Amino acid sequence: MQRRSYAAQVAAARAPSSFSRSEVQVETTVLPNKLVVASVNTNTPVTKVSILFRGGCRNETAHNLGAAHMIRIAAGLTNKNSTYFGLTRNLQQIGASLTASSDREAVTYSVEGTRDKVDVALQYLADCATKHVFKPWELSDSLPRLRYELATIPVEVRTLDLLHKAAFRTGLGNTLFCPKPLIGKHSTETLQHYVNSHLTAGRAAVAGVGLSHGELVAYAQNLNLEGGAGPASPSKYWGGEIRKEKLSDIAHVAVAVEGASLANQKEALAFAVLRYALGAGPAAKWGSSISPLFKAVAGAAGSEPFAVSALNISYSDAGLFGFVATAPADIAGKVVEAAVKQLRAGSLAEADIARGKAQLKAELLYSLEDNSALLEDIALQALLLGAASGPAQLAAAVDAVSSADASAVGTASEPTCPLL
Repeated sequence: MQRRSYAAQVAAARAPSSFSRSEVQVETTVLPNKLVVASVNTNTPVTKVSILFRGGCRNETAHNLGAAHMIRIAAGLTNKNSTYFGLTRNLQQIGASLTASSDREAVTYSVEGTRDKVDVALQYLADCATKHVFKPWELSDSLPRLRYELATIPVEVRTLDLLHKAAFRTGLGNTLFCPKPLIGKHSTETLQHYVNSHLTAGRAAVAGVGLSHGELVAYAQNLNLEGGAGPASPSKYWGGEIRKEKLSDIAHVAVAVEGASLANQKEALAFAVLRYALGAGPAAKWGSSISPLFKAVAGAAGSEPFAVSALNISYSDAGLFGFVATAPADIAGKVVEAAVKQLRAGSLAEADIARGKAQLKAELLYSLEDNSALLEDIALQALLLGAASGPAQLAAAVDAVSSADASAVGTASEPTCPLL
């Protein structure tokens, strides 16, 4: 992976800033065209801005599966205002970087650069996010990259992909990746229709870290986006089981029940606390865990190696809660049985709940030290909820989660279970 570093001359001495990351305030504005703008001015020399759309793979149909994956790969190619070469050359000249990502909910375009050059970088960000052309020869040239990405998907990611398929079937159950039989089948017209339907102002958000809210609002107002909220794509939890045979001595298993959506903040936070209380992996690198889930599985695994972590995923209208386990195939059944038994136990000790709340709060507050994590957090809130809260506000909300709240959401129904 290539990475470009920033070059900067020695800055002139200046008076120390009164800004404190512990006092981060998220400013949110909803424009008349329903475009949501959220920002945090961290007063840092590096600025990062994202344009997001509710155009993730959950919106795909049987006629365009894999479209979101192809749109992500096509980011940075020729658009209506810039060629691929021109885009790359001009961003490199100002020391900026442009990235694109996609998940089940969102397609995200982000640019990062020094604060004094960000106005130039934002022009190219707008071009990439709003002026698609999808030239056929460039799409064809991108197919080797698509094949490479499909060939290098980690097995753990595949397991979670199957978990969503078993849980939701369609919508949120759609795969994050382009199906192999559809490689090269996405025409310019297919991708352009997907963009016109889902990458619209009513389904978009603009978020930034490291610049004033007024600057970001002015930038968002000038984006050339089509109006409309686009089609809805609700997902219903069904449950089930999927198995995929692999020539491996190691089994990867994900088990989940229906969780909470982001719209229900109290319940979503209760599930988040429960995840850390059950055990989300060791808190120290190369360390061991003392969590109930780890101890339950350790008793079943004996001296055999294993890994287990609680899982909590919340979407705009649905969620999953459970665990992911990896173990030698011959003891995988015992490991899963022990983990499911612990998951269904429901109630946890007060000390475990207190530890879970402390770890969740720490995870939220650590994002204040990383502009990328902070931006991702407020951007997704703005896109999916229409408003954004800072890490400190969310940490305060975690304090309001009681042991009874966390135990109440721990009652499990019939689990969803994909196995690799």
